[in-house]
Amino acid sequence: MGLRVCHAAAELAPFAKAGGLGDVVAGLSRALGRAGHDVRVFLPFYAPIARLHFPFNLVEFLRDVELQLGVRRFRYSVFTTRLPDSTVDAYFVHCPALFHHDSIYAPGWDEYLRYALLGRATLECCQRMGWAPEVIHCHDWHTALVPVYLRTLYSWDRLFARTRTVLSLHNLGYAGNFGAHVLPELGLEGSAHLLHQEDLAARRMSFLRTGLLHADFLSTVSRTYAREIQTPEFGFGQDALLRARADRLVGIVNGVDYGEWDPARDPHLPHKYSPKGLAGKGRMKRALLERAGLQASERAPVIGIVSRLTAQKGLDLLFDVLPDLLSQRDLRLVALGSGEARYESFLAWLQSSFPGKAWFHRGYHEELAHWIEAGADLFLMPSRYEPCGLNQMYSLRYGTPPVVRRTGGLADTVELWNPMTREGTGFPFEHFTPEGLRWALDFALQVHQDPEAWKQLQANGMARDFSWDRQVREYEELYRRALA
Repeated sequence: MGLRVCHAAAELAPFAKAGGLGDVVAGLSRALGRAGHDVRVFLPFYAPIARLHFPFNLVEFLRDVELQLGVRRFRYSVFTTRLPDSTVDAYFVHCPALFHHDSIYAPGWDEYLRYALLGRATLECCQRMGWAPEVIHCHDWHTALVPVYLRTLYSWDRLFARTRTVLSLHNLGYAGNFGAHVLPELGLEGSAHLLHQEDLAARRMSFLRTGLLHADFLSTVSRTYAREIQTPEFGFGQDALLRARADRLVGIVNGVDYGEWDPARDPHLPHKYSPKGLAGKGRMKRALLERAGLQASERAPVIGIVSRLTAQKGLDLLFDVLPDLLSQRDLRLVALGSGEARYESFLAWLQSSFPGKAWFHRGYHEELAHWIEAGADLFLMPSRYEPCGLNQMYSLRYGTPPVVRRTGGLADTVELWNPMTREGTGFPFEHFTPEGLRWALDFALQVHQDPEAWKQLQANGMARDFSWDRQVREYEELYRRALA
């Protein structure tokens, strides 16, 4: 029997997406809908959404709803449309006074009001619909107050008597921290005993920490990351609380939308291929090298990078490793990304220092990202930490073995190639050092010289299934565990 599942989130692709969160909420919602569950998603109606070509319909009984936040009075209406390629309805909270900015995460003093309103509007929409969700799935700090609201402002309503909450941690580095002076406007001034007392003593409050205290279950986006965030190194100051709630914390690897990322039907690729026939991958390699203006060579391996250029992505390791590698070996480097100036400058320097061997495209380009996944021989992802990661799973499907740091979701999805058993899918390395990365790249380049071993390695990776239809079963189990 299907469950009634409500998602509350700041992002939902393709309507509002700043990173991976929007893809995850969309992919999980679609999969739950296909599995027969009644799924509804609530998010803000950001100003840029109005410019999208979707049939947004006003929900008449959710027009001009008044909501008091402390001394401030707001009005919102709700629009709805179907999440593409799904049976799921998305509901957009339209409050121009708060969501009038030209970007999703616009800085401003009123950020706490925006997401307090989203959380409360989600619950009040359920009330006005007469729809009793069995699970409210909150995502990151933006909707992390929903569990405490159910225990306080909405505890009177029997509609939510059986409702249980799950809080997913996609990015623990953002916690929604504000001064304690916001409590009256959040409606929590009379519920201070339910908040984190050390925070209150320091005259602050945290949306995320409040959610960690009160959600019935916590989830994050890989099993290894669920263990890592209970340590000071990865816990961003939340590790003690996460250890205290370890019996309610689960790790579930994100799914991949193979409708968008599959070399057999990828609309971005001029040459398609599949595990049964890899000729198209060779043609994609030649096309990629030509597009990048690099020297064509069938034997020289191509290393691909598609990344945000930040310290989290482990790019500091490249400074000591890539110049030596490019000078000593016949290989090619194709990199796509943008971010911190020092990394952009380094990749641009590689291009100028190794003409014909290295190429860097500053920015993001969707088609080029698909070309790199298809045309590269190796995909490089040496993250310092990685809650889940998606590109390594794309790479496996595209027959492009990944070289990754053994952390978070990378540890859960990439298995070390074993030349004796011919098992494994890539080249994870343990220690976050230049030596660790150099070991993994040397190993990968050695295996690449053995065509039969390389074909088996590619076949192993392409056979892995990280589809949402597979991963959703773990969420169904989590929901039923919460309801037990």
